[in-house]
Amino acid sequence: MRFEPFTEEPIGLVNADGTPAGKWEPADLGLDEDGLKSLYRWLVLTRAVDDRGLILVKQGRAGFFAQSAGQEAAMVGSAAPLRSDDWIFPAHRELGVCLVAGMSTADIFGQILGRTNDPAGGRQMPSHLGKGGDLRVVPPSSVVGSQIPQAAGVALGIKIRGGDQVVACYFGDGATSEGDFHVGLNCAGVYRLPIVFVCQNNQYAISIGLSGQTASKNIAVKAVAYGFDGYLVNGQDLLAVHGVTRQAVQRAREGGGPALLELVTYRYGPHSSADDDRRYRTREELDEWRERRDPLRRMRRYLGHQGLWDDDREAELAAECKRIVDEGLAVAEAAPEPGPETIADHTFARPYAFLTRQKEALLADLEASR
Repeated sequence: MRFEPFTEEPIGLVNADGTPAGKWEPADLGLDEDGLKSLYRWLVLTRAVDDRGLILVKQGRAGFFAQSAGQEAAMVGSAAPLRSDDWIFPAHRELGVCLVAGMSTADIFGQILGRTNDPAGGRQMPSHLGKGGDLRVVPPSSVVGSQIPQAAGVALGIKIRGGDQVVACYFGDGATSEGDFHVGLNCAGVYRLPIVFVCQNNQYAISIGLSGQTASKNIAVKAVAYGFDGYLVNGQDLLAVHGVTRQAVQRAREGGGPALLELVTYRYGPHSSADDDRRYRTREELDEWRERRDPLRRMRRYLGHQGLWDDDREAELAAECKRIVDEGLAVAEAAPEPGPETIADHTFARPYAFLTRQKEALLADLEASR
């Protein structure tokens, strides 16, 4: 099954009521029944983790959180085709990507709460997920779009070394207004780098709608300027996202160069727990997306039409996800907060004398104040 770039309408495979849009089979996407159910499980788990993150803020147990509810299909569908040795550069709304890549709920809640079990040692802003070691998920900066040229640089390194890994670089529609977007895509096009750029177009860059970001008819068409393919995809359609990403990743892995994916999606929550979205969008608009275009409901209905799902399985999955969330949160809450002496750890690749002196002075001041 081949997907064509630069379509006028978003690519879709499943209608909102769960019926297939056109003639195709899961095997065309490299999926069997277990694969379909596994993808749906990731959707439900992502929503469960996201819901708990917001609750933690409301309870005063966390200070900040950026919800991803509504964007689960865009995240899970684009992460699933990646290999474990591929590189991922997330932004701040890629919770589902990080779960599929291998981060545990304990990792994620440790990051949200700023505890030492956080892969970043509790020294990263909440909703800035990443993990090294066996995973290659690079923690993002709060500087919008800064990860894009970094991701292109890693892709260039892979090409120079002759590897077959692929880089997946995520960002929102607002990042396409940053200079880093153009620098990164231009570099990728010139050198035919093994990278897939994934834009989660959730309609708003904080409070600015898409029309305030670009005069182009969509974001995918911007790939024309850089000499590679752009795909406009229904980001609420898990299987469409999976299929298009799978094609783009395979092509990049085989030396075919980069691609830009625009996943048309929607965030149900405000930009973050510090934002009031009532000032720039209507409840009617939100209800339209939540009630009629929800990615979980769409996939659940599809599985039901295929005879693969029912209410009993749904209840079992909900209970399983709650257990995984509860266990991960318990691990994070049991972990200590990072000590003040760790404040400059990992600032540089190796310790410098001036940092060592500063740490010693800090510890002496802390001891004297006790």
